[in-house]
Amino acid sequence: DDKTTADKKEKKKKMDVPYGAWKSPITSKAITAGSVALGSLRVVVASRDNAENSSSSSSLYWLEGRPREGGRYVLCRYSPDDPDRSERDAVDATPAGSNARTRVHEYGGGGVSFGDDGDGSIFYSDFDTQRLMKLNEGSDDEPPEALTPDDDHRYRFADGRAVGETLYAVREDHADPAPGGARNDIAAVNVDDGTMETVAAGNDFYGAPRPSPDGTKLAYVTWNHPNMPWDATELRVVDIIGGDGEGSSSSAGNESEDHALIAGTDGDTSVLQPLWHPLTGDLYYISDESGYYNIYRARMDSSGSNSDDDDEEATPPPPPPVNVLPMEFDFGGSSPGWSLGEQGFDFLDDGRIVAAYNRDGATRLVVADVSGDGTATDVTEYSGDDGLPMQFGDVVPAGGGNDVDDVYFVGGSPRSPTSVYKWNLSTGGPAVALACSSSLKFDESVISEPRPVEFPTVLGTAYGYYYPPRNDAYESSSESAPPLLVKAHGGPTSCAGTSFNAAVQYWTSRGFAVLDVDYGGSTGYGREYRRRLRGSWGVVDIDDVCAGAQYLVDQGLADGDRLCIDGGSAGGYTTLGALAFRDVFTAGCSLYGIGDLTALAGDTHKFESRYLDGLVGPYPEAEELYRRRSPIESVDTLSCPILLLQGAEDRVVPPNQAEMMHDALKEKGIPTCLKMYEKEQHGFRIAENIEDALDSELAFFGRVFGIDVPDAVELDIVNM
Repeated sequence: DDKTTADKKEKKKKMDVPYGAWKSPITSKAITAGSVALGSLRVVVASRDNAENSSSSSSLYWLEGRPREGGRYVLCRYSPDDPDRSERDAVDATPAGSNARTRVHEYGGGGVSFGDDGDGSIFYSDFDTQRLMKLNEGSDDEPPEALTPDDDHRYRFADGRAVGETLYAVREDHADPAPGGARNDIAAVNVDDGTMETVAAGNDFYGAPRPSPDGTKLAYVTWNHPNMPWDATELRVVDIIGGDGEGSSSSAGNESEDHALIAGTDGDTSVLQPLWHPLTGDLYYISDESGYYNIYRARMDSSGSNSDDDDEEATPPPPPPVNVLPMEFDFGGSSPGWSLGEQGFDFLDDGRIVAAYNRDGATRLVVADVSGDGTATDVTEYSGDDGLPMQFGDVVPAGGGNDVDDVYFVGGSPRSPTSVYKWNLSTGGPAVALACSSSLKFDESVISEPRPVEFPTVLGTAYGYYYPPRNDAYESSSESAPPLLVKAHGGPTSCAGTSFNAAVQYWTSRGFAVLDVDYGGSTGYGREYRRRLRGSWGVVDIDDVCAGAQYLVDQGLADGDRLCIDGGSAGGYTTLGALAFRDVFTAGCSLYGIGDLTALAGDTHKFESRYLDGLVGPYPEAEELYRRRSPIESVDTLSCPILLLQGAEDRVVPPNQAEMMHDALKEKGIPTCLKMYEKEQHGFRIAENIEDALDSELAFFGRVFGIDVPDAVELDIVNM
């Protein structure tokens, strides 16, 4: 009747409130209260042989980052039938209070490894001491054993793989405590007594030590300054004396220059993520030789080499490596090379390859037969139309008694938080979520879905994702366009994504629009796009974030008088640079960002100590260029308020960067606020700090734009 219709209309009537002042259920506490980080999937297969038959079973593990537990990382085993299981149907495999996180390269990754053949052994890096710990998961009453010595934090370990009694791992030696004094190599660690032997050394960096299935060869990636792993690396293979994990030395010695060079011979190709085929013994890897990160196969001869032999009587050398899945798209994950332990492809039990790549903001799963000599055959692609989430990665076969077509992966969609999924290639249908990163559920009426955007910039076209403001309880009839927050991702060779991001929805549900920019230099668009930043950091990235903001203003999707920008790490530098060198934004927030390039060049960790050589120029030869591109040297051109958020224990971007920038802004009379978070390193992991950072940024921009933010936190903003 008319009364019912009128009641429904009344209920649907929106409150007319200015953009930015909307109340939202997506609070900072809600984001951290029921949320964890999920990643680093591993399937461990245990074999059982007896007189009657042989069988195998598998266990699924993942790492959880828990903000509510001080940001510690916990290895978890999926165990839906265990009475002590968590809300994610898992049990903790590492002990209560432990933190399974390595600091190799400071960014870590690969902090957990498993024993050979599913023997129940787990090896993990203890964050506090960086010692390698050994845990026998089946022994409930047995505490973990420190495998490596108590050496006053001298050694760090990462990305290990076990064969027999040997764990091959990246080792970082900090005997020289200077910021760039660490020495990296690959070590063979005896899993019984912790004795160590050097297997590969002589270069600046190492990654991805991968023993062959029979334990007779070891493949690894290595590179030297000033290259970063996405610039130029080498893939090498060394024969292991003894094999089967019983030996670790090589007849070729431990100098990398004496080991067989498989790929990266030209000194200008990025080669990463090697993996041996479990059935054929061939070596696969990703390389950007084609202009994109594609997957290659190298046939191995009996010596572990695929190079020519001077002996005329020798067996003919195998054919050159083959690009098995040639595509104009990048495999390997969202930011290959930044963390150890990354693997963007794997093999099913029947030998088929399974891999993932991103296309137009969505992930595609590829399965193919690689048993032939050339490119892959029977290539099949799967997408969201087949039941997969919009974005996913970390794909691993289920193995061990499961259907050969079962796979696990970590993924999410704009409306669904990151989860661990199981999916069957044959039956398809919606992927089954086994564990979700968040126990909180938000109504769709407050969820903004990203729209891919392309916009013109100085070097052609740049990309990003636009999130319009959305909260169906509100409207803002008095304003023609919302304030815009532009986000500059870190790296700078990382990239934006479209999975559910509560920190983005925090803004859009309050009436802000958000643009997440994949500026020139971002991964996912091929090598040429990624290399736009060579020698041009502080130019191309700034051009692109400014062009993206202006594009949205021109489209009527953002208010040109209320443009703000934020970014962390390298994105913090882009933020400060955009504020110092352009006149587009009216406020900004730098999270552990870089203000002084010259100071960073002499005061950062080894992994990135020569990074700026490629992004800016060699130092100190290009010192004048460093100064011109340092925001702190251009305070005179700054006129808009800046919020600085910094971790007090950051070794990547030292706290003095934020302190120097804050002092310069105060002296200039520019409104500014500095918040230093104790016990935080590069990136915030503790719940209360994550919450305060979000709430402080909202309150800061509210003060600048004159928005009456509901329940805004108090801020001490000098010069305002």
